[in-house]
Amino acid sequence: MKIGIIGCGHVGAASGYACVLKGVGTEIVMVDRNKDLAAAQAEDILHATPFASPIPVRSGEVADLDGAGIIIIAAGAAQKTGETRLDLLKRNADIFSDLIPQILNASPDAVLLIASNPVDVMTQMVASIAQKTHGINASRIIGSGTILDTARFRALIAAHLGVSSHSVHAYVLGEHGDSEVLHWSGALVGTIPLANFAAQVDAPITQQIRDQVDEGVRRAAYRIIHGKGATWFGIGAGMARLAMAVIGDENALITCSTPTANILGGGEVVCLSYPRIINRQGIIRTLVPEMNQSELDLLTKSALVLSQAAQEIGVADVSSSSYVA
Repeated sequence: MKIGIIGCGHVGAASGYACVLKGVGTEIVMVDRNKDLAAAQAEDILHATPFASPIPVRSGEVADLDGAGIIIIAAGAAQKTGETRLDLLKRNADIFSDLIPQILNASPDAVLLIASNPVDVMTQMVASIAQKTHGINASRIIGSGTILDTARFRALIAAHLGVSSHSVHAYVLGEHGDSEVLHWSGALVGTIPLANFAAQVDAPITQQIRDQVDEGVRRAAYRIIHGKGATWFGIGAGMARLAMAVIGDENALITCSTPTANILGGGEVVCLSYPRIINRQGIIRTLVPEMNQSELDLLTKSALVLSQAAQEIGVADVSSSSYVA
């Protein structure tokens, strides 16, 4: 399956590179308004293919996305030091208003994977534009959401327990940002509840450990941005994982963001992360994990944050009929 990447900065390039390393896709076309940057990134990634998967990688225009099954969107202004993801809203809204119709004209059947921040609101904006201009169902609009936060959560729990992160099953829900909800009550290691497993390996999950993990997950982007200006390796791998789930028709369960009804009641739609089943059609089902009351309250607050942000750019009034229930 042909993959297009829009935006060839750090995140777009890392996404293409991760796809090559993991053997995702049959061709990668990189597009950026800075044509020299797109050409340079494509050439550099192509030179990695003898050491990974021999996927053709080239730069091009939006029109060259014709026939692509997946479009990774990593365009937009970068997050500045000290700036929240929601502060990016107005700077990125104009970019997407022009870009999305061009992409859908070139590749109307593609699944769109959104990485641009603030990713939840940007994903809702893409879904709004796609619905209005091309009648695209939101099941084909997938934001990276908390896929990276979930990976951070699992990695930190695994490090504390001294086990592989592949054995930790835990989710981060809600916003990809400050109001995200770490789903501690549902965390498992293998099939064993987290607290039980932690007691057996003499690594109890104390309040201090919970606070450390929460800080490690919730503030990760800020630390990385302070140190090197942006995050890209983790999210690049996450985008490749989403693309793999689509291409492989996997029915994989992954936390990601798409406009979702029935979170705040009254038929309002808000874009946030839940565990979703993903295959070649996009998102085919949303799973709602059991949460304790504290987690439910925090998720509602997270949804309110995102709803208010969406209202600021006028994407909260789109019909809920095309959204994932």
